[in-house]
Amino acid sequence: MTYQETVKWMFDQLPMYQLQGAVAYKADLSNIEKLSAYLNHPERKIKTIHVAGTNGKGSTSSMLASILQEAGYKVGLYTSPHMKDFRERIKINGNEIPESFVVDFIAQNKTFFEKETLSFFEMTVGMAFDYFEKEKVDIAVIEVGMGGRLDATNIITPLVSVITNIGKDHTAFLGDTLAKIAEEKAGIIKPNTPIVIGEYTEETKPVFVEKAKQANSSIYFASETYSDNQLTSDLGGLYQQKNIRTVRQAIELLRKYFSITAKNEEEGLQNVVANTKLWGRWQVLQQNPKVVADTAHNDHGLSIVMKQLKTEKYKNLYIVFGVVNDKDLDSVLPLLPKDAKYFFSKPNIFRGLDGEILAQKASEFNLRGEVVGSIPEAYEKAKLEATSEDLIYIGGSTFVVAEIL
Repeated sequence: MTYQETVKWMFDQLPMYQLQGAVAYKADLSNIEKLSAYLNHPERKIKTIHVAGTNGKGSTSSMLASILQEAGYKVGLYTSPHMKDFRERIKINGNEIPESFVVDFIAQNKTFFEKETLSFFEMTVGMAFDYFEKEKVDIAVIEVGMGGRLDATNIITPLVSVITNIGKDHTAFLGDTLAKIAEEKAGIIKPNTPIVIGEYTEETKPVFVEKAKQANSSIYFASETYSDNQLTSDLGGLYQQKNIRTVRQAIELLRKYFSITAKNEEEGLQNVVANTKLWGRWQVLQQNPKVVADTAHNDHGLSIVMKQLKTEKYKNLYIVFGVVNDKDLDSVLPLLPKDAKYFFSKPNIFRGLDGEILAQKASEFNLRGEVVGSIPEAYEKAKLEATSEDLIYIGGSTFVVAEIL
């Protein structure tokens, strides 16, 4: 198979959460454990950092990788989902996994994948571990896909575990309260392994403290240690300050294993995009009119982004907006500005929510606009209407931003 045929086979073979939702969610780690054993446990042969959380996982993981790269190390980075190309998920020092490795890995293991009915995510996680081990990375930063306790990445024993924050997202799988969701994400806490907590609430802090106590793990609350943080990042968005605090606390713990200077830390934070190719975090696509794209997609993330949107100066606001069909619109839509014109559209994936349904629901919250056939078409319409003094915001889903980028 060619690279494109290989990736298509991976997508088509079995349910994948990002495309199909609940049917792709596995209730245990047995499949990934079988795959790990079949591959001779590559994840046990590399040093890792594990990053979970409702929002900020990608930014935090990329910042950590960037700082370690600036310190001179060979750094693997596993994130999900991807924007344009599957290979964005698996990188070493910002360079995507070669097409040839993807093709060969699937070809060599295809019979096993089919026999064991592995999911897209499980295959991908196994591929990442195998690639990082074969390439002899100094360390790999591993981002959780969803939750933590039952996530396929949760077979690693990292040097440091990180939980960025807790918000209500994927409640059908993780629970309908912050405490229940925190319990799932706290499942990445390993025995005698330090855990860094980026943000917490009165509801979630006791969960983390108890889990760390059970695991005999030191717990660090970054928002307390780095409350006066002065460092900045090239990643856009005021919300990155919270992620920077989390990263700095994790880096402090990693200094036990790696030589990381203050200069490495500062330059790593300033060169995240160049070092890791991370996209879609308050990303300014153009000026006059100013166009901003952001992947925030739940109430926790969007509430922060909408606060930043209020600080912008513009004459008229246009919003290109789309969501997936399991989104809790009753928590998301009230956060959006009522003085904007909306272009509602369905993201081009299996579980994208129809634009007509989205527009009808939005009207209940006095959000007005028009339904457009596709996300790119919606963006073009917004650009045609906007003047140089206006602002266009693109968001609602990672998949919406991906179609524009």
